[in-house]
Amino acid sequence: MAYLLGIDIGTSGTKTILIDETGRVLARATREYPLSTPRPLWSEQNPSDWAEATFATIRAVLNLSQIDPKEVKGVGLSGQMHGAVFLDENHQVLRPAILWNDQRTQAECDWIMETIGREKVVELISNPVLTGFTAGKIVWLRNNEPETFAKVRKVLLPKDYIRLLLTGEFATEVSDASGTALFNVRKRDWAEEMLDGCGIPRDWMPKSYESPEVSGRVTEAASGKSGLPAGTPVVGGGGDQAAGAVGNGIVETGIVSSTVGTSGVVFAFADQPIVDPGLRLHTFCHAVPGKWHLMGVMLSAGGSLQWYRDAFCQPEKTVAAALGRDPYELITAEADAVPVGAEGLMFLPYLTGERTPYPDPHARGVFFGITRRSDRAHFARAILEGVALGLRDSFEIMREMKLPITQVRASGGGARSAVWRQIQADVTGFPHVTINVDEGPALGVALLAGVGAGVYPSVEAACKAVIKVEKQTDPCTINHAAYDRFYAVYRALYAQLKGQFSEIARIVG
Repeated sequence: MAYLLGIDIGTSGTKTILIDETGRVLARATREYPLSTPRPLWSEQNPSDWAEATFATIRAVLNLSQIDPKEVKGVGLSGQMHGAVFLDENHQVLRPAILWNDQRTQAECDWIMETIGREKVVELISNPVLTGFTAGKIVWLRNNEPETFAKVRKVLLPKDYIRLLLTGEFATEVSDASGTALFNVRKRDWAEEMLDGCGIPRDWMPKSYESPEVSGRVTEAASGKSGLPAGTPVVGGGGDQAAGAVGNGIVETGIVSSTVGTSGVVFAFADQPIVDPGLRLHTFCHAVPGKWHLMGVMLSAGGSLQWYRDAFCQPEKTVAAALGRDPYELITAEADAVPVGAEGLMFLPYLTGERTPYPDPHARGVFFGITRRSDRAHFARAILEGVALGLRDSFEIMREMKLPITQVRASGGGARSAVWRQIQADVTGFPHVTINVDEGPALGVALLAGVGAGVYPSVEAACKAVIKVEKQTDPCTINHAAYDRFYAVYRALYAQLKGQFSEIARIVG
């Protein structure tokens, strides 16, 4: 029997799973780590935390499964996209990594767009340059920390820093590289004119592979830390969204995923690199060789509910601990008792700015429509609905572009809640299905490792062998009609508040 390892270096923690070739999960382990916000709208992490979590979770799954590590045929890496890890000539980390949801780089992004030219940028990378993307972070470092910038010799994405520690190789793959704003998505290689225009040396960027390709092998040093045999192949892997799409079987036209993790992502497969004329959706390379995807991204989806839990739900946390339950179960149960629309209480989930459909780093979270009847349950439901309304923005753009949607696969923490899943179906009007294995990006890269190791002949074949649809949540026609009316208000609120968002950002600096 062949065994495969999938590692996902996420924002809140690293998750590692071990599967057999049928997709059965033999063991899983997760280790969390902190996120730093040294200034408003900044977001950083220490790469050493990812490293410790990776090695610890690999050792844990090997111990839990009791398999012979020599039977692990391949390792796949996934991770949070867009982050910048800056290394010196000795491959040492120079400063905390700047993450995907960091919003400090608007001036740098504007400079890149103006210097290279908007039309040229879109021609080269099929997207605008946004604050979350990697290019602006590199230019920001040059502008604001010149002493550190002078020492930089390599720039890696989060999962690729872990690859360096595992294999000694500087490498990335096409799906994650697509989110740097320095990669030619159509040609599936680095965009030389973007690098030159930004003043970034070409040799700072790693070699790029297709996602199932073997990019390196576990070194003796990494073997001692992880328990994996030296020589174990490590494939390109994927950015968390492309990897999660593979883990959901989004490898053919018409099947779309809607993922509610820290962020919220609506992801559609594409045979060709289609670009949204309004540049609201991102066009990136897929983890399937020779294929692409479009995705809409909201920055604070599950992150909004996590914020609410931590800020206001100590009673639920206390009761949940006593009952041995997840506090989210209690929060969503409270929300389920409130009518559709939360009696007019609405939530704009822009806690860390927004990307789709508004690339606005200054956007802020808003509760609108509070009355004396608004209680904790109303606020909880407003958050669940606000996130679903934000996801609908991406579905509406896909409708506008006439992208086929034959099935929506729900995933992430938001899919585990029957209440939230029903709200998402009701808001969007699409049935939402769930699948038999809910392991997200970690499963996706384990399957990619299987392709690279020859366990499966292709990514499509791997998904077909492992992934099956299990449950379907159908929208309620009456509720969908009600949400149509609330959605019109939701859409209008951003336009009315956009100027105030910018002003409050200026006031607080």
